[in-house]
Amino acid sequence: MQTAIVNIGQLVTLSGPASPRTGAGLNDLAIIEDAAMLIEHGRITETGKYSELKSKIPPIATIIDAENRCITPGFVDAHTHLVFAGNRAAEFEQRIAGATYQQIAAAGGGILHTVALTRAATEDELLASARRHRDWMLRSGTTTLEVKSGYGLDHETELKMLRVIRRLNDEGPARIVPTLLAAHTVPPEYKDRRADYVRFITYELIPEVATAELAQYCDAFCDDHAFTVDECRTVLTSAKKHGLKLRIHAEQFRSGTGADLAAELSAATADHLETAAEETLQHLRATGTQPVLLPGSVFALSRTQYPPARKMIEAGLAIVLATDFNPGSSPVPSMPFMLSLACLQMGLSPAEALTAATINAAHSLGLGGEIGSLEAGKQAEFVIHEFTDYRELAYFIAAPMRPRVFVKGREVTL
Repeated sequence: MQTAIVNIGQLVTLSGPASPRTGAGLNDLAIIEDAAMLIEHGRITETGKYSELKSKIPPIATIIDAENRCITPGFVDAHTHLVFAGNRAAEFEQRIAGATYQQIAAAGGGILHTVALTRAATEDELLASARRHRDWMLRSGTTTLEVKSGYGLDHETELKMLRVIRRLNDEGPARIVPTLLAAHTVPPEYKDRRADYVRFITYELIPEVATAELAQYCDAFCDDHAFTVDECRTVLTSAKKHGLKLRIHAEQFRSGTGADLAAELSAATADHLETAAEETLQHLRATGTQPVLLPGSVFALSRTQYPPARKMIEAGLAIVLATDFNPGSSPVPSMPFMLSLACLQMGLSPAEALTAATINAAHSLGLGGEIGSLEAGKQAEFVIHEFTDYRELAYFIAAPMRPRVFVKGREVTL
């Protein structure tokens, strides 16, 4: 099956080196104007000026008219908590009234509230809920997303969540990358036995998950109300030993909580980093660990300390943007909104933000050779936007846009 996308006003290819983009490279979008893109069997065969590709379009090809609009790669959301039961709208109201995230957690709310609801839900109920959340993301142009467990915190529910993630990936159309996050917080039944819970994750859950190939990554939440650096080191070292790649929630509320550990273990990513020190950024650069920046959680918690994105770029780091979609600290599924926040609150250019949300995010998931840019040989995951200039993605804040979304060359209908 051959398809030709024609009459593309602005084709943002992001073609370039086979590595994450840093420094000035974050602004190089490799745009082709008055373009066309040829696709066969779900993969891109060629991009270029329409005038140059017109003669290569077979008579039997399916022709899709982009109507002079902008096309970008599909967004790659590299940090989500997509699978959960219920919501935390009551806590949203409490935060508006002045309660902090930490106060709510200390009172038994926060993550533990979602844990109770998720434990009680059936696998099919969780799948239906996760499918709804995924569809929100697809509608705004997200075609690949990382999804974590972490609202089970026991053997049965963590595996249940990972099975839901697998089922969601198998049914498509979005690609789902699974991550084990049993080290999210200490469950109530282990409140006075923290070491026992860490041992359970380390010696029971991780080996089982790795053997069953239910996750590609292992994550841990390093924070004062979650797990210490030493506890996270124990969990992540075990995960690495069993063949899982590493990610870590680090330095969201206080510096010294996990970013250096990410560098020590050569983790794929260190996520959050709102409070990361400049020395730590150099450590991350030395090991190639990518920062995953989550401005949605800063916004939704009414905080003002955003990750120091410009310092990260100056340090040569390959930054990533993601939603951190979850029921508590970031009930925000929209990647275009992340671009707006990154530009307005973190000082990124629209081009830097788009690069961080596509090709750099793909590399952070080990998928840089497959997706994240529109180049010959890669999967045809792209978005035909309603506008003609990529900068409008960040400029029209929270606009109810309905782009045309394509996965493996086929348009997604929801």
